[in-house]
Amino acid sequence: MSDIAINVENVTKIYKIYDNKTDRMKDALGMSRGKKLYKEHYALRDVSMQIKKGETLGIIGTNGSGKSTILKIITGLLNPTSGSVTIDGRISALLELGAGFNMEYTGIENVYLNGTMMGFTKEEVDERLQNILDFADIGDFVNQPVKTYSSGMFVRLAFAVAINIDPEILIVDEALSVGDVFFQAKCYHKFEEFKKLGKTILFVSHDLSSIAQYCDKVVLLNRGVKVDEGTPRDMINLYKKILVGQTPALPSELKDGGSDDSMADRMQGDAAGTGNAGTASEQARTEADDNASWSSHFELNPDVNEYGNKKAQIVDFGILDENGMWSGNIEKGTNFTIKYKVRFNENVSDPILTYTIKDLKGNSITGSNTMYEKVNFGTVMAGEERTVAFTQLMNLQGGEYLLSISCTGYSGGDFVVYHRLYDVLNFTVVSDKNTVGYYDMFSKVTVS
Repeated sequence: MSDIAINVENVTKIYKIYDNKTDRMKDALGMSRGKKLYKEHYALRDVSMQIKKGETLGIIGTNGSGKSTILKIITGLLNPTSGSVTIDGRISALLELGAGFNMEYTGIENVYLNGTMMGFTKEEVDERLQNILDFADIGDFVNQPVKTYSSGMFVRLAFAVAINIDPEILIVDEALSVGDVFFQAKCYHKFEEFKKLGKTILFVSHDLSSIAQYCDKVVLLNRGVKVDEGTPRDMINLYKKILVGQTPALPSELKDGGSDDSMADRMQGDAAGTGNAGTASEQARTEADDNASWSSHFELNPDVNEYGNKKAQIVDFGILDENGMWSGNIEKGTNFTIKYKVRFNENVSDPILTYTIKDLKGNSITGSNTMYEKVNFGTVMAGEERTVAFTQLMNLQGGEYLLSISCTGYSGGDFVVYHRLYDVLNFTVVSDKNTVGYYDMFSKVTVS
């Protein structure tokens, strides 16, 4: 008996991209006269992977890398252009919000609809109904049409159905990001139960902390190509390189077809030494040699709260990981640096440069400034620039945080804000072990 739950072999998915509706119609009716009226877009290119029974496998990659496409092919919602998928076990899948639900039906009716689609009889759904309702915990709304549900209520019911129909294989896309933190905690607790029961879980998420904590193995995709697979730590480190462009660009010949061997080989070659301090060539590619703006490596807050008299102005900023790479993903237990540059438009005496880290609820968790750290600038003249770098150990728990930075000071005894950027960017702390509260004390435990 095989120990493989899911076997994906050389799967390729190609979409035809037409310039206009007329070309699409001509091609569909066989009126192209031998001409190619479309361009080929490779959503996936020759992707292979095996998932063992009882294994939790994560799939990560940037938007457009093919994560959702491979899940839809595995669950049978899409057919591959070439290649094959073999499944051994009953699958329950929670993909994008709304998949498998009739918006006009009530919650109860959708429970029975989904159960029927999974091959259950009405009696079998009856046996599971109370567990589903208890897990979803949406009260009387279960008797209302799901088109009236909030996104949070919708995902509660969808996940409750998926998790309680006794699947052997559970497939989950990004849908959990819609639920509140309490519901997410309940879902992850269920994940742990599934793992202990020997269930197979295929998990796609941008939450790298969850990937690190729950996955046994991770597959990294980029532009439809499987870059590599390995431990969560190694794949997350390689993913961080892709995010800052430190992998080879997609060769032009692959945009419209051609072999992808060189692409995969070269990208895997770039992964050599993942998890170490980096090769000499990687170390040479530090921020000092980066011609792009520092902030261009990050997804910035479009609604940043910015104010100040601009006598001094923050002109660039970013976060560096332990290897000196610009990164919005910092591994717990490693050193990282918050760095930004200030241009002085007028003479300023004793400026104070600050940073604050908040949680997503807006609570200030920690921070520091040059005054606390006893770093004095004296008077900075108009036209000069100063760069500040705060380096420290990351001991926050895994999760999402917001960074605020500012240049302030005192003038005539009054506190002055020269330039402040509240919640300017989001960053993720990646952790495979969280303790209680905001901080990990990195306790050493002995038992005698």
